[in-house]
Amino acid sequence: MIKTIEQLENLNGKKVLVRVDFNVPLKNGEIRDDNRIVQALPTIKYLLSHGARVILFSHLGKIKHKETPDVIAEQMKKNNMAPVAKRLGELLNLNVHFVDVTRGDKLIAGVNALKDGEVLLMQNTRYEKGEEKNDTELSSIWASLADIYVMDAFGSAHRAHASTYGVPEILKKEGKPVAMGYLVEKEVKNLNRCVFVDEKDRPYVAILGGLKVSDKIKVIDSLLKKCDKILIGGAMAYTFLKALEKNIGTSPCELDQLDYARRCYEGSRGRIVLPCDSVVTDKFEGWTEKLVTDGNNIPDGFEGMDIGPKTIDHFTKELSNAKMIFWNGPMGVFEQTDFQAGTRAICEAIAKLNNCFSVCGGGDSAAAIKEFGYTDKFSHVSTGGGASLEMIENDGKLPGIVILEE
Repeated sequence: MIKTIEQLENLNGKKVLVRVDFNVPLKNGEIRDDNRIVQALPTIKYLLSHGARVILFSHLGKIKHKETPDVIAEQMKKNNMAPVAKRLGELLNLNVHFVDVTRGDKLIAGVNALKDGEVLLMQNTRYEKGEEKNDTELSSIWASLADIYVMDAFGSAHRAHASTYGVPEILKKEGKPVAMGYLVEKEVKNLNRCVFVDEKDRPYVAILGGLKVSDKIKVIDSLLKKCDKILIGGAMAYTFLKALEKNIGTSPCELDQLDYARRCYEGSRGRIVLPCDSVVTDKFEGWTEKLVTDGNNIPDGFEGMDIGPKTIDHFTKELSNAKMIFWNGPMGVFEQTDFQAGTRAICEAIAKLNNCFSVCGGGDSAAAIKEFGYTDKFSHVSTGGGASLEMIENDGKLPGIVILEE
């Protein structure tokens, strides 16, 4: 069992360390999308309203500690948490105390100065090279700040880092409470429904797209045990088609995955559904010729860019009687306007369904449904692309979730 924040007792005056996911897109110090900050607000507000002293920490971007000191300094400057603290303050309508370090006297003083119902954000956890290594000393430093730990960063729950695993591990050993926040609770509840499938949720259809078969081997294997159908689009479809001896022109293909794709397709006994036509061009960018193939063979010198109209019709029919859908990965190069039709059609097909539990597994699919205005048509849109896939792969188990279990 995992505690929820509402099961935490006597929060008043307690120092609550909350791992949030504030890994927002920044450009020249400006936040381009504050959705991840907004998603954390219910947990933060609940804790503040119960008189907790809230300490927030998160990673932001990448810091490559093997680079030269100059490069590291530049990456730290680029991924400074200061703009996040400012935006969080605006959203909460509160003064957010920002501490621009990740350890030491300044951080300890900042935490100790907190009053009941106040919030502090510390600097980017990845300023510490020990964060991604789950360094014991670093975990101990952060754990020493807290009476209680709350995990609310689902997008980082598949990583056993110091902030997501080491800290709660230490606090549990000390007999201190650990819990999941509202965001993680919602993700676990909705994604577990896609993992532990009830008969009322059948037919269960998965839709997989994106670039590489190799990135999705485990999830395909796992979904084949759970789903009634798997619809495959995007660039990864061409590896499957090549494995079935179709001509794929210059489309991307993982030659080292052909055996797996063949075995997987044949072993699915008709449950894997591939495109039956494609929208193709003579170049990926700056193309001069675009056409729709008659079948699933692509002419030499052409590259697949999107699923074609026959595939759209076929996939739409497959989805029409689904009671549950899990979708991860676009159907084509949706970033280019000319190749949005397939991904948009999947959005439309799902939006029209009644009595269907639909989950978008984050990443590019979530970006696409947001761009096309379909976010509120899904039962659940995950905040973690990698985490949602690993949740499906590993039968509901992620390091940052499992460590919270009593």
